[in-house]
Amino acid sequence: MDVAAAGRASARRLSALSSAILICALVSLVLLLGFGLAGTARAETQAPVVLNLRGDETPETIRRMVDALSGRPVEIRVGGVPAAAPPPAPAPTAKTKPAAAAPAPAISMADEEGFQAEASALVDRFVDGVEYSGASIPSVTELPADWERSWQRNLNGRDGPTAGWRIVGIVCLALAIAFAFRIATARWFARKRRPLGPEFTPRLIASSWGLLQDVATILLALAVARTARNAWLPADDLAMQALTTAANGAAIGALYIAVGRFLISPDAPERRIMPLPRAERHFRRLVVYSVLTPLIVTGILLANQVSSGPRPVTGLIALTGLAITLFKIWWFYDGRHDLAVLVLSGSPEPGPIRRLIAAGTAWFYIATTVLLWMVSSAAAMMSNGGRWAEASALTQVAIVIIPIVAVGLASWLRCRAARREAKHGVTPILSAGSAAVRAAALGVIWAAGFYIIARLWAGLLLGVSSAQFAAVMRQTVGVAVFAFAGWVALVFLHAFFDAYTPQRRVVGPADEDVAHDEGVPSRLATVLPVLRGVVLGAVLGLTILVVLSRLGVDIGPLLAGFGILGLAISFGSQALVRDIVSGVFFMLEDAFRVGEYVDTGRLKGTVEKISLRSMQLRHQSGQIHTVPFGQVQSLTNASRDWATVKFNVRLDHSADIEQARKAIKKVGLALLEDPEYGPHFIAPLKMQGVADITDQAIVVRLKFTGKPNQASMLQREALKRVYRSLNEAHIPFASNAVTVRGGEGGAQSSAAAAIATVPPPTPLAPAAS
Repeated sequence: MDVAAAGRASARRLSALSSAILICALVSLVLLLGFGLAGTARAETQAPVVLNLRGDETPETIRRMVDALSGRPVEIRVGGVPAAAPPPAPAPTAKTKPAAAAPAPAISMADEEGFQAEASALVDRFVDGVEYSGASIPSVTELPADWERSWQRNLNGRDGPTAGWRIVGIVCLALAIAFAFRIATARWFARKRRPLGPEFTPRLIASSWGLLQDVATILLALAVARTARNAWLPADDLAMQALTTAANGAAIGALYIAVGRFLISPDAPERRIMPLPRAERHFRRLVVYSVLTPLIVTGILLANQVSSGPRPVTGLIALTGLAITLFKIWWFYDGRHDLAVLVLSGSPEPGPIRRLIAAGTAWFYIATTVLLWMVSSAAAMMSNGGRWAEASALTQVAIVIIPIVAVGLASWLRCRAARREAKHGVTPILSAGSAAVRAAALGVIWAAGFYIIARLWAGLLLGVSSAQFAAVMRQTVGVAVFAFAGWVALVFLHAFFDAYTPQRRVVGPADEDVAHDEGVPSRLATVLPVLRGVVLGAVLGLTILVVLSRLGVDIGPLLAGFGILGLAISFGSQALVRDIVSGVFFMLEDAFRVGEYVDTGRLKGTVEKISLRSMQLRHQSGQIHTVPFGQVQSLTNASRDWATVKFNVRLDHSADIEQARKAIKKVGLALLEDPEYGPHFIAPLKMQGVADITDQAIVVRLKFTGKPNQASMLQREALKRVYRSLNEAHIPFASNAVTVRGGEGGAQSSAAAAIATVPPPTPLAPAAS
């Protein structure tokens, strides 16, 4: 049975890992396809670039210019008059167009070399692109006529059903087979999609089965549509291209919806992987986006096929691009609080930096959306606009896919760490190691995303070649490795120190009737929090110095300056140095620990916190005393190892001392057998003997030995039980009453003596008149 259970557990882990890899690849493919189509559509509708030549340029200079503009329509003007492209250019892509062609920005030879590096040029291209796109919007009305003319030239459908009815039939057939497959496999997938537990891994496996069903349905419908297209639309005409483009767009939109169902599971919260608030609301918006985006991209691609010029397509791109951009801005703004909750969901106690990131996540996406829209608008007016459009599309992919993969991987690693801790127990090394592994994995993901984005934009913004970028990246990697190693070390040490940090006590007055926690932190647990700041600061400083050294900065003057600063501080703050040195010796001698009750001579209380120069004592009445170590001349620790408590009981002179001893001994044995109080006793309660004999009582002394932090509670319980036991044994307690005994005078003498003992009455105050 154990072998079978281990095999099933291993299979589940392998399934979860395979699902995660499959999901990452699938999401990347979906987003790449979607944004790639958008980038392609935009790149294919670029406006021609105009080169104004003075007329005295050499053929070699003109050849270099044409080579730099390879891949774009080029219009060359000499002195403002259109001219043909020079014949020496090797196979240029330039096209000679009339002067009345669509307006485009003129690129002079003087600023061509610094064109890509100047930010002002990008702004100018954006303004020109917006103006050109705005002027092209009225031309969108020409697309229906262009579509009708192109549709009439279809080769398919001339015999038998028309091309339109054939497309309708293919779509209906694909949908019917897809729904039939969905219904046939619904029961089997429903069993697989039922999570086996609330942990992340079972939810991941269950959601992966749902994603597999959705993807299989989409691929089946797409395959049926492709097969039927080859049979019913054999000719390569507009009808076949329209069906192919629409089928690909519909598949991409369906994959968007499938990924959304996989991540947020709107119909089954128990399978939800991404804890996004208002998941149903965001899923509905995702459905709208998944329908509109492929529809718009498909329309742009088909319009590019049938349009008689670039203006109608440019106008369509301007309208739809602005609409999608506004939709995404509204979506991010409305979900800004939900994104903040999602960012904070992975940390039980997020710090200020994480809160700042959470608050700025939505605004980052809004700013990135606007910036990428501006870049896409400017790309239509650039010589290498296709590369700009491609970089813009891939950047949209990166900023979406990288956080999703990072959050998913962090949740999976956190789940595995929780299961391992539940199985083997929680230890500081294990907890710190899990945190370091999680930080390293997330660091690799974010570093890969940064590399991808840098690779996309380095050549465009900085004008560096691939060889130059590789050289820069080699130097950057050398610096990043040390910075990454220092960061992982800081995460490990931070988690390690947190594991040893004593838990803070509940704020408020302590209840003396409640048993206190007997666990006192070990010596290591007391010393490590004190050294935490020193060690973390040393590691951080060393990392910074190493990184600066790798960057070519001379750190010798910095070290000398820090040394001089340390000497100045030590001479100017002798009291601080005395406190620190005294604290170090107190720690070495293990004089006290957090949670122990100490008396410094002037102040006393329970040690709550120890820093490098002082300690905080909590008094019984609630005050907190901060005591610098340099002011502690002597210290008494009342909480170390054991405590012996002695107290007295006054018995009457007529009491049987031996009977009292036996009764007290029974009470001590009963306390040892009590499950609540027995574990706190070290030596049982017993009577030491007669401590004193006075005129009114016999004083007997009792004692016991117990754990220091439970002594008061044990004494109160012992007194309560001793009192009840002596009363049950009819052993009288001493009384402070005075007994007056009469002599030969008889009753009259007794009465007179009694009266004599009564104090005289107090005269009443005169009544107010």
